[in-house]
Amino acid sequence: MYAFEIKEMPGRGRAMVSAKSLNTDDIIFEEEPFVSCQFSWNAAYGYAACDHCMRPLETITENIRRLANQPALAVPLTEYDPTAQWLKQFTSCSKCRVRYCSEECRIEALKRYHRIACLGSYRNDNSHPINKLNEIWKKMHYPPETGTIQLLVRLLAMYQESNNKKEFLENLQSFQSLVVNKEQRIYHKMLGENFERQMEQLYVAFCEAFQGEEFSMFTTPEAFKALMGLMGTNSQGIATSVLAEWVKKVTELPLPETDKNKLDEYIDDIYHKVGEFAGEFLNNEGTGLYLLQSKINHSCLPNAQVTFPYSNDIVVLKALQPIQVGEEICISYLDEGQLERSRHSRQKILKENYIFVCECFKCQREANDPDETSEEEYDDDEMDMDAAEDNAMNN
Repeated sequence: MYAFEIKEMPGRGRAMVSAKSLNTDDIIFEEEPFVSCQFSWNAAYGYAACDHCMRPLETITENIRRLANQPALAVPLTEYDPTAQWLKQFTSCSKCRVRYCSEECRIEALKRYHRIACLGSYRNDNSHPINKLNEIWKKMHYPPETGTIQLLVRLLAMYQESNNKKEFLENLQSFQSLVVNKEQRIYHKMLGENFERQMEQLYVAFCEAFQGEEFSMFTTPEAFKALMGLMGTNSQGIATSVLAEWVKKVTELPLPETDKNKLDEYIDDIYHKVGEFAGEFLNNEGTGLYLLQSKINHSCLPNAQVTFPYSNDIVVLKALQPIQVGEEICISYLDEGQLERSRHSRQKILKENYIFVCECFKCQREANDPDETSEEEYDDDEMDMDAAEDNAMNN
């Protein structure tokens, strides 16, 4: 018996509801992505991840030294390196040399999309249409990243490789659709103030990369907009980190108090060094489309949480509290810090990024609160302005 079912709910549209009583920490479902992909800039900056499942491909020593930019930095307790168990399984494509965590991932990628998407000896050739498309995207979408055009590249390769194209298109169409005015706002979110001009540049490059009758249904202006909108509203962020895994393992060790204090000091020092060089970008990051996860609505008081416990792109949905039969299962589209902001700030983020007005219990309860912007939002706005100025200078 499934722990959930998908229903149409008045005023909510499509929703996931509990089909049985759930306790805190119960697993509601596990799901592999329909498609996933590492972010373009994340890959360009050398964050090593399996090209199929995004499992980290660095040892803890390699990871810390790269993130801290200190090639000789000593790392203790490497016997608890979470990557160690996978090292002997690492492999790569014989033609383009993209890397995988295992032969299983390589074969699965080849079967689903890589035979079409493999660039072979052109992988580092900037004149190749796919690479040109990716470079145009990168110039339009600087970190922090929320999507990547490579996800659409992989989708089209999957379609071409599919033995059941009708089923593939049905799955694609099962994601939330968008009306035109919402699509326009999604493009603005992903590409910024100059999104109309940038969308045209991206569209031209997309069509050049996917010429041929087999791709014609995806290369009309309307289809391209729909694909961009689908990515903008349905994609789930993915993050994997060998550092976070290692820290979790070693901090749970039953060490003597003196050794534990030394370890805590070392970890604090590592995060300080990493923060000085890599800033907040510590993880392998990417995005994916999930057929089930995309059907879960948002609440500012979520009763479930999306997790990635296997250090790859498999989603595990866990209950945060007891959930009764028939109760809607909701997650938060906001991070923990954003959830603590004022109602006005939360609503602003959700409207700008997900194109809806939240009417959850928390938002209704705070409906009469003054429309004040949280202090953190002012800080974020200043950072956004600084980033925009930097991008303008770089261009």
